[in-house]
Amino acid sequence: MYSLLLAIIYISFISLGLPDSLLGSAWPIMYGELGVPMSYAGILTMLIAGCTIISSLLSDRMTRRLGAGLVTAISVMMTAAALFGFSISKSFIMLCIWGIPYGLGAGAVDAALNNYVALHYASRHMSWLHCFWGVGVSISPYIMGYSLTGGYGWNNGYRIVSILQVILTAVLFASLPLWKKRNNGNGGSEAHEKALSLPEALKIKGVKAVLIAFFCYCSLEGTAGLWASSYLVEFRGVDAETAANFASLFFLGITFGRFISGFVADRAGDKRLIRNGIAIILVGIILVGLPLKTNIAALTGLVIIGLGCAPIYPSVIHATPSNFGEDKSQAIIGIQMASAYTGSTFMPPLFGWIADNINMGLYPVYLLLLALFMLMMTEVLNKVISRSKSTVKAAD
Repeated sequence: MYSLLLAIIYISFISLGLPDSLLGSAWPIMYGELGVPMSYAGILTMLIAGCTIISSLLSDRMTRRLGAGLVTAISVMMTAAALFGFSISKSFIMLCIWGIPYGLGAGAVDAALNNYVALHYASRHMSWLHCFWGVGVSISPYIMGYSLTGGYGWNNGYRIVSILQVILTAVLFASLPLWKKRNNGNGGSEAHEKALSLPEALKIKGVKAVLIAFFCYCSLEGTAGLWASSYLVEFRGVDAETAANFASLFFLGITFGRFISGFVADRAGDKRLIRNGIAIILVGIILVGLPLKTNIAALTGLVIIGLGCAPIYPSVIHATPSNFGEDKSQAIIGIQMASAYTGSTFMPPLFGWIADNINMGLYPVYLLLLALFMLMMTEVLNKVISRSKSTVKAAD
């Protein structure tokens, strides 16, 4: 039964990725038809991100009350409804209204599914699941492209993905009996305990360190992906087509890297995967920043950064129950999700301001600072957790 449920969760992770790249693919057409400035995409993404952060912070309370399965089903249903709402929207205001359930559904399902997998499945599955998220992100631009080139319009691109989400919603509701071994989000008697508040969670040793590390990781991933092409074109003098191809390879590096890391995750362990990932990122950043006449090193460095990013997100999530306890993992993973969305929402635009007002050449320096700070915080976390476990053993 667990294998069947795992297959459903894999499909759910593809579904999680499907909506994430739709707006970027469709916006060049959408903003003209809606009669708004191109910059309004930022307003919409910030609104969605804000709602996602809110639902991530509330995920512990919701999952304890409803259970991971029901939270996932309801969240996907909300996302499906929001995507259908996008498909029938005729104004930017309507997009903003539908963006609220879009964001609320995305944050809750992300936190609930990640915690469920961290509790019940091996580390390799966490890597492969996030690889499947990358598959979803990669597929949706093709869906939107098919709709646009076929003359069906961006509305039908959203409608196609909403139909896929509706089908998944039906599957998730049908699968609810499979989730019953965990009667609630954290299973067993812990489900009846009071949900952790944000101040209570922050008092737990090591939580602040992992939140900062996760913030830095998602800031780095978001900045690296968003500004790679601009850096290559404007600072390195690479032609736009080559730059775009290698920027896309950054994301393919993440997806392929997660597929590969799944084969070694159980043997290597979460801590080693995170360390090795950061080390690979640092190598990639150095290659990107080397002041060489040839651009081969910089182009290769982007791919290496993607490969280094691959194991970090799933490993940080999977290690949470072990680091902080299964009874606290849902609350802490929810806060980690909120920290992740905060970093990926605000830090890439900050570099955009730096590029406009100072120098685009600071791109590798910005990434390097984020990577070093992430490394420092993960090592602080390792020391805190190691000290805590040693104290528990001594007490026993």
